[in-house]
Amino acid sequence: MNNPTRHTNRSKTMGAKFALLALLTGIAVTSPAWLIGRAGEKHHADKHKDKHKGEKHHGEKHHGEKRQGTEYRWDLIHLTSQGTNTFLDAGGNDYAKAADGSYIRLTGSGKWITISGHEEPEAATGGGAWMAFDSTGTNSTGSGTYAVTGGVAFTVVPGSTPAAGTIDSIGNPDDSRSGLLILRVRYSDGEDGVLTVSCHGGGAVPETIFEGITATKGFVGYVDRGKPEAGVDQNRTAFHVLAEGQVDCDHDDDDDDDDD
Repeated sequence: MNNPTRHTNRSKTMGAKFALLALLTGIAVTSPAWLIGRAGEKHHADKHKDKHKGEKHHGEKHHGEKRQGTEYRWDLIHLTSQGTNTFLDAGGNDYAKAADGSYIRLTGSGKWITISGHEEPEAATGGGAWMAFDSTGTNSTGSGTYAVTGGVAFTVVPGSTPAAGTIDSIGNPDDSRSGLLILRVRYSDGEDGVLTVSCHGGGAVPETIFEGITATKGFVGYVDRGKPEAGVDQNRTAFHVLAEGQVDCDHDDDDDDDDD
């Protein structure tokens, strides 16, 4: 016959051992998960900290940095001949046609600054007058003024002086340049558009460069340019260098890093 008291104590002792073993086993099982969780929280916090540390510099402006800058002037010009002389003057007009033959005619001039390392023209200004016609060319469909609201791009043809040898009332003919200028514009009726001014001029300039303009106005693209013709005073352009030197360049550090 078993001793009840001894059996109970023994059961208590065995139960305590199993409870302790279970506790130790539980700690052994759960501790790595807890440590991993804590490590993950620390990694997330460090990553969050690093992200904000990076954001501190993202978009930050650098003030007072000097870069090479060139101030230019653009014009839609008069180009006329008298005897052996060729005269270049501001105030001319250019046109471009839409797909149905309707067209827009522009006058205009303005200025901008090109900074080395920046494709987009800075401080672009200017404007002029516009008049639109239907496909017959006899009925006006609108008119007014337009203003430059910003620069998109400019590329100069290195070493070009297309107005050299002319009697130039805008600037020094040796400071004339060939190239391609793209501007954002706003018309007086509230529509926005893009004006492309291209100058071929004379001299050793690639024939891929056209002379004249193309434009957009609202949803209409006037992309069939009017071509210059001998003896006809229209569809000609000019670029002139006005000044060159070091300029202050305040620009953003806009990196292309993806957010995590």
